[in-house]
Amino acid sequence: MTPATDAYDPLAEDILRDPYPVLAELRRREPVFWHTGMESWALTRYADSVQVLRDHAAFARNPRRTGGTVPEPSLSVQTLDPPQQNRVRSLFMTALRAQDLHAIEYRARLLVRERLDSLAGTGAFDVVAKIAVPLSVAVVADLLGVEPPPYEEYAAVSDAIMRSMDGGLDPALVEPGRLARHRLSDLVDSWFTASPRPGLLAQVRQSTGPDADASARLYVKNSARVMFQGGYSTMAAAVGNAVHTLLTHPGALEQMQDPALLATGVDELVRFDGPVQGTTRTAVRACRIGGIGIEAGQKVVTLFAAANRDPAAFPSPDDLVLDRSPNRHLGYGWGPHSCIGTTVAQAGLRALVAALAEHPARLEAAGDGVRRRTATMRAFDTLPAVLLPRHR
Repeated sequence: MTPATDAYDPLAEDILRDPYPVLAELRRREPVFWHTGMESWALTRYADSVQVLRDHAAFARNPRRTGGTVPEPSLSVQTLDPPQQNRVRSLFMTALRAQDLHAIEYRARLLVRERLDSLAGTGAFDVVAKIAVPLSVAVVADLLGVEPPPYEEYAAVSDAIMRSMDGGLDPALVEPGRLARHRLSDLVDSWFTASPRPGLLAQVRQSTGPDADASARLYVKNSARVMFQGGYSTMAAAVGNAVHTLLTHPGALEQMQDPALLATGVDELVRFDGPVQGTTRTAVRACRIGGIGIEAGQKVVTLFAAANRDPAAFPSPDDLVLDRSPNRHLGYGWGPHSCIGTTVAQAGLRALVAALAEHPARLEAAGDGVRRRTATMRAFDTLPAVLLPRHR
């Protein structure tokens, strides 16, 4: 085993602020390293990360394949590996493709515009509370066809769940996360009991049918919860990161008024400072990654934040290149365990950027943002900004 490397502390203040220099040095010096805090191997290169995410036979997401257990409330599309996962994921992906994403994006753009109108001229405001949270809740609820829960109340539930993803680094986060998942499960149960509006959830429920066994219904309900929570938390984090990047790169927002740059630019914002920082797999059998021997049963963490800045995959990786193409980043994960709502998250980001670019007031920073102390998800707790009149 290679010597342990703890230079990367994902919860350290300097790394929360800017993890990329440390990750670049690790990628150069020790691209595959053992992290004692996470009790896992960590990968910093793009090719190694994609190798692990593609090879479902050798690297398991499902803990039961390597002798672990999964509590019933956590059984979902994300705790299954192909081919067992295929039926449930196909159900959700088919329903997703049937939704009118253009209409969802249009309504999201109107929401952002209304928010900006109400905030212009009022002084400094928090981008997270005033834009990221309501936009993300509204877009995911619109997709599913359910009544949006109260913004602040849901943000607190989501925050507890998000923080519990770092339970390996801080066990005290696990129980609050479990209670929050229970509250969210109750909300999802109410959606299945009531008759929801037209949307993804109604189609999934109809496709499942009354004759589905209890196990199938459980996976569908839990997957709906995962989709709502994952879609919301990922989008809210992506919105904060994207706005911060635009605030620190003068001229980028104006360039994205070009429709051709809007699509590629939104992808680049996610690559440049993405929401999901990594994911974990467990080696089913002994293997080698980057010349390092991995034992069966050992965990492997693919560090998306490092992979997305790998110069072997992305020329000029530390530059914001709005017309970057191709741009096969790992900002939402990769393959069958990537975020199901990736296309919806991108639609929400396009709506955000388009509304900001066309608004008569210009967005400027109003102080330093505060990063959320989480390792799995890179997000802001607060991000102060102000809308000022544009210079003529």
